[in-house]
Amino acid sequence: MRVQNFIAAMLVLANAPLALRAQKDVAAKVCTIRETTFKGWQAEEVANSWVQLMIVPQLGGRLMQVTFNQHPYLFVNPKYEGKYISPEQAAGRWINYGGDKIWPLPEGNDDEQHWTGASTPLDDGAYKFSIVSQENRCTVRLDGPLDPPTGLQYSREISISSDSPQIDFHAITHNGTGHTINWSVQSVSQYDLADPAAPNGFNHNFWAFTPVNPQSSYLNSYHVRDGLANDPSFSVKSGLFRLHWRYIESEVWIDSQAGWLAVVDGTNKYAMVEKTRYFANETYPDKATMIFYKNGPTVELDAQGMPHVSRAGTEDTPYYMEAEMNSPMAELGPGQTCTMDSHWFPTRLARDFHTVTDAGAVGSPLSVSRQGDELVLTGSFGVFFPGSLEAILYDEGGAEQGRVTLQTVSPADLLDLHRSIPAYAKIARVSLHLIDNNHADRGALGEAFIAGADTAP
Repeated sequence: MRVQNFIAAMLVLANAPLALRAQKDVAAKVCTIRETTFKGWQAEEVANSWVQLMIVPQLGGRLMQVTFNQHPYLFVNPKYEGKYISPEQAAGRWINYGGDKIWPLPEGNDDEQHWTGASTPLDDGAYKFSIVSQENRCTVRLDGPLDPPTGLQYSREISISSDSPQIDFHAITHNGTGHTINWSVQSVSQYDLADPAAPNGFNHNFWAFTPVNPQSSYLNSYHVRDGLANDPSFSVKSGLFRLHWRYIESEVWIDSQAGWLAVVDGTNKYAMVEKTRYFANETYPDKATMIFYKNGPTVELDAQGMPHVSRAGTEDTPYYMEAEMNSPMAELGPGQTCTMDSHWFPTRLARDFHTVTDAGAVGSPLSVSRQGDELVLTGSFGVFFPGSLEAILYDEGGAEQGRVTLQTVSPADLLDLHRSIPAYAKIARVSLHLIDNNHADRGALGEAFIAGADTAP
């Protein structure tokens, strides 16, 4: 009996690593929701093995932080950490806690169809938190109070799955009045621009991008709504609006039709791509679909009318940038609702940026050259899903001639591709696809004709 017990015990010990590995595999395939604290606030954490989301319902339902691969993206204002100032206490002041939230457009104080941007129940009221689903897909819901100045009532669902860092948002706008109202909703994300290597410095290698509209209504394909019209932060090149962050206040509007924006932290080599749907036949507020706001000092006039730069300091003028995606204007009758869906894709990327595809962000485009009896594939990318890269080979007539699996890839890793494959005869074009771990084709990261293909054997 003792021998049998000893053998059984040895089997348990021998299988312990397998059991632990199985537990880790199960843990990696689920997402979790739990109560916690964040910077002194009562918070809710939604997490999987890729990302951790910190939500503070009391602060207008804000998503206060997104951490991917131990890298935090969002600005959290240290001035208000652990504090809550109600709309009544704010008395018209805007309390900027940071994080990510949804706001109405248009802004201003012209009439009741403009939002003043001050502290109101819409922005600072306590939101009700509830769990919609969890385990393989975790979805939480935040329901806000009615906002009397606008007649709006916001709800927002935030979801992650277990198999990637993708974050999904479903915003619901409800007309809580007995009359018709007309508003756009925007997602507003405040990205942290402090330099991690210099406590009082800012990140000098931070960029933002969105494609310009070839038939833009704006001069230079963008409109500087606030700040210097010739702000050196802004440029357009190769069909992209480019923002190189500098510490001076401005707000720029872009009437992009692409439905995405990207921010790239070249210092830490992280990127975030935000996507939403563009509706071609709808009206956007002042035609803007994407907005970037840079916090910083402003040029002002003193009492004698002389220009000067406003006082700069990280307490009053902290380092952050807002990336904003707008919905079309929606006319809502009493009790009616409209929705806006958006998606975030955290990934790794260095300074170079070219475009965004369904599969990932492209730093330097795919290039294929013939070198002897090999094809050499190069490029840099940030993938949105874990899986493997597959090269699909085509001849001059567009017929597929084969597929080659290149390597496994992960959103958490920088992808600098430099791979050689056999140079099969008649191959003229290569497409680089991402196949996820569930064997789904997530689309192409790039496609290229082979340099020197006309001399192929």
